[in-house]
Amino acid sequence: MPLNDLEKTAASLNERYRHHSATSVLAHALRDPDAGELALVSSFGAESVVLLHMVSVARRDTPVIFLDTELLFAETLVYQQEVSERLGLTDVRVIHADRAEVARIDPDQTLNQRDTDACCNLRKTVPLQRALKPFDGWITGRKRFHGNGREALEFFEVEPGTGRLKVNPLAHWRPEDVQTYMEENRLPRHPLVAKGYPSIGCMPCTSPVKEGEDIRAGRWRGEDKSECGIHFVDGKLVRTGVNA
Repeated sequence: MPLNDLEKTAASLNERYRHHSATSVLAHALRDPDAGELALVSSFGAESVVLLHMVSVARRDTPVIFLDTELLFAETLVYQQEVSERLGLTDVRVIHADRAEVARIDPDQTLNQRDTDACCNLRKTVPLQRALKPFDGWITGRKRFHGNGREALEFFEVEPGTGRLKVNPLAHWRPEDVQTYMEENRLPRHPLVAKGYPSIGCMPCTSPVKEGEDIRAGRWRGEDKSECGIHFVDGKLVRTGVNA
């Protein structure tokens, strides 16, 4: 779809569902022809179970893409299997970076120590773009309160340079909304949350967060980096310096 048409579609969808709840936005998006074929991309991280549960209620055969970078915490891999089974998700797709590319670019798995952007590109961005090729758009768990350029996030947006929509059902949620939903639905929490990890990524690049720190301060600590490259703002990788 031409970019102008896609932007018009996103604007139309935002207007149509502007006053809907997160669950309603998600349920309608999964069935609205204007949104096209969608997949949920999930890290099975600290807050992921909320959106996974909503999908399991709305349409449990929705494709769920899980990126296994092969550098994840063991707890995340176990949690992914347990949550998928508990929620009855029927189309979970575990994807990896191309083995030949990893062998060529990062044979000793030390790329994350030398160039975190290159490592994220190899293990996350490129595999995800490949996995999303069959889809018209994808569903994310991004929220305005996360900051880092997300303060004006809408339910529907155009992903720069791909011709796809991004659907953000939880865009307007506050931290307490996430906790309330998890409690009311008795959803299992990622085991690392109780150990001080409010945002969970790959093991080498994630550390516990101290009281008073930004919730993403444990991601790429000590670097001027807050995104892995999967999400962009105005076509550019976000660099806000929460860890600078």
